Amino acid sequence: MNLIQSIGFQWLAQAAPAGAPAQEGPGGMSILLMYGLLLAGMYFLLFAPQRKRQKELEKLQSSLAVGDQVLAAGGIYAKVVSVKEDRITLEIDSGRMTVHKSAVMGKAEDAAKAVRS
Repeated sequence: MNLIQSIGFQWLAQAAPAGAPAQEGPGGMSILLMYGLLLAGMYFLLFAPQRKRQKELEKLQSSLAVGDQVLAAGGIYAKVVSVKEDRITLEIDSGRMTVHKSAVMGKAEDAAKAVRS
């Protein structure tokens, strides 16, 4: 934060006319600039990657097909037996279960690759 403040103060000192008295503290514009930079940094570091992961997950859930091996919420590995509008039927070792599409967290092959690396 001190680096940003010092850059802001240098910018204000250079922008002031030669005969004008120097400002003692940060002006309103530099504070707005610092808050703007802070918000932009938060967006690119926190919100943008999360939005990207959410879109990829929605794309995966909408492209499920019969026969896909998937990883459901709770760590359940299963095979897709049927796909309906918002529900899918999964086959596991002990039987079948019907869950909402949002319960699918990924494909089993992708989960296995992530564990190996």
